[in-house]
Parts: sequence; C-alpha cells; structure tokens
Amino acid sequence: MSNWNVYKNEFKAYLRIERSLSENTLVGYLEDLNKLEQFMEMEYPNVSPTRVTTEHIRGFLHYVTALGLAITSQNRILSGIKAFYKFLLMDDIIDNNPAELIETARVGRKLPDTLSNEEVELLLKQIDRSKPEGERNLAIIEVLYGCGLRVSELVNLKISNIYFEDEFIRVTGKGDKQRLVPLGGMAKKHILLYMKEVRIHVPVQKGQEDFLFLNRRGKQLTRVMIFTIIKTLTEKAGIKKNISPHTLRHSFATELLQRGADLRAIQDMLGHESITTTEIYTHLNQADLLDAIIQFHPRS
Repeated sequence: MSNWNVYKNEFKAYLRIERSLSENTLVGYLEDLNKLEQFMEMEYPNVSPTRVTTEHIRGFLHYVTALGLAITSQNRILSGIKAFYKFLLMDDIIDNNPAELIETARVGRKLPDTLSNEEVELLLKQIDRSKPEGERNLAIIEVLYGCGLRVSELVNLKISNIYFEDEFIRVTGKGDKQRLVPLGGMAKKHILLYMKEVRIHVPVQKGQEDFLFLNRRGKQLTRVMIFTIIKTLTEKAGIKKNISPHTLRHSFATELLQRGADLRAIQDMLGHESITTTEIYTHLNQADLLDAIIQFHPRS
C-alpha cells in the first residue's frame, strides 16, 4: 500500500466519523484527491503526500487548466485538496499546509472553450449525410472528439496506421513523435462507413492513396478546410462559443477527466510532453488506454 493510500484511508475515516459527511460527498473528496495523487506519481514519483509543496499543487492546477477543466470543477478539486491537507496538519502529520495560501480561481477567468457531449451531438445533427462529404465530415468530428487528435494529426492520418481489429490508430504528433491512440466505437464506425460508402468512389490523386480524409478531387484535406467545416457546423447549430478543431481535443480531455479517467492515460492519449522537463514521463500500456476510452468516453 502506497503512502497515499495510507493517508487517504485515514482521511476517509475522518470525513465519515468526525465530519459525518454523506457517502457521495466523501467519494467526491477522494476522487478529487486521486487526481492530485495521479499527477504527483506521474511528475514527481518520489515525493510522498507529506512532502507535497505549494508549487506542486499550483503545477497540478495549471495542468488541469491546460486540459480545459471548468473553473467550478477546478475549485471543487482544490476544496478537496485543502480539506486533505487541513486534516494532515490537524493530525500533526505535517507541520505546514501547502494548500492553505492557494486561492480559488475566479469564475470570470478565461479558459479554452469546450463542448459538452450534448453540444457535440447538436453539431453532428447539422451534417447533411445525403451528400458525399457529409459522411466524411461526420467521421472527422467523431475522430477529433473521440480520439483527441490535433488538426495536423487528423489531416495526416493514414489508412495504413488504423488498426481496426485492435481498435487503435498510430498518430504522428509534434516533433514526428508517434503514439498509439484508442479508436473509440463511434469513430471506428463512421470511418468504416466513410471508407466503404464514400471514399471508395473518390478519384484518388497519385501519392494521396494512404491519406484517410480526402476532398472531392481526391487530395489530402488541409487544416483550413477542417476549420471551415467546424465553423460552418457551429454556426448552423447556433452554438455561441469560439469553436475550432482544437476545441474538440479539449472537450475529449475534459470529458475523460470529469468522468474519472486517469491523468496519465489522458496525457498519453493527447501526446503531451511531461510538463516538467526534469522528471521521466510514465507511460501506460495500450490496454490501459483502451480501457480508459471504453470506460469513460461518451462516444466509446
């Protein structure tokens, strides 16, 4: 049992017995604390919970902000962390409370826009599937939202890098670094529909045969085209947010995070470098990543 588990169990007993909190509230506190634990084990694996500093906690909050987590969710997580360290201080386990001086985020602070799963559904409903590009555009949205790809990764996605049977795609990200990303159920379904019903009829240009998404002339789609597709659908849906392809990537990460997925799995799937350059990044295996998508993503 790790140090985290020892202290979390003591904290859990304190919340249940001394503060008489409901089971739902208790579970919420522990889930929020789990996120800090995952972050510390990922970035500072040798730092015990009693050695966590204010800067560690600030780094964690910066990380979840970068993922696009809502201010209210950030403040709720911070509340759980504050309660945990207040308990450790009260129990004389630590001498100083590292969370004491950290203020809650202002609700007015600007964060990247994200779309809820319901808003993504609304976006998808605007697609005219009677047109050949409709099935393609549907597959594009499902891949962006269901796999968390950057727009450059999407336009360069190759058929030879899609492993339908294993339900993974090989993605080439920044710095030509490759990673494996789980292929969600809806993304897989609509890629296959697009390939079998639309792409097969496109006159593919020489040298473009392996690119998944093509325009009507059989050439690789551009980044600008993806932006245009999403902007048009957003306007049709009446969504008053600043939406771009990257918004769907943020939404992918936020959905997983809010539903309880492991931070390490999210970081691995997004292809993020470690946010501290001095620590070795811990990778999960492919089975863990696929399990995270199946268990936590609404489009799985």
